[in-house]
Amino acid sequence: MSLFGKKEITGITERVLKMVSESAKDAHPNEFAAGLREIDGVISELILVPGTVSGPVSAILKLTNLPVDYSIVGVVHTHPGRNPSPSKKDFNMFGRYGRIHIIMAYPYDLDSWQAYDSTGKEIDLEIIR
Repeated sequence: MSLFGKKEITGITERVLKMVSESAKDAHPNEFAAGLREIDGVISELILVPGTVSGPVSAILKLTNLPVDYSIVGVVHTHPGRNPSPSKKDFNMFGRYGRIHIIMAYPYDLDSWQAYDSTGKEIDLEIIR
């Protein structure tokens, strides 16, 4: 556990990554975005946010539509191109909401994603099978 009782996030379930992958493929060429819920230090659930708008260059999450729930630790979104690096808009979002941000790029598989902290620094998450 870290400061203020927040658990360190060390992993993400393969099931969640596969859900992001399938959702991204379905939304392509538009971006897909959703919230991430942590259970016992592992990102274990994808939270679909009502009112999310997807487009070819961005996805807009209506953060006010997220439930008040401290287990929601960040967001995931996709890039229709092959680069999972954050854009300037992504860096801005990182600082406004959550501790973990994941970007999955085309071809939307288990090798085409990267996790970042709220400052945009790359972090490693173990895939829990």
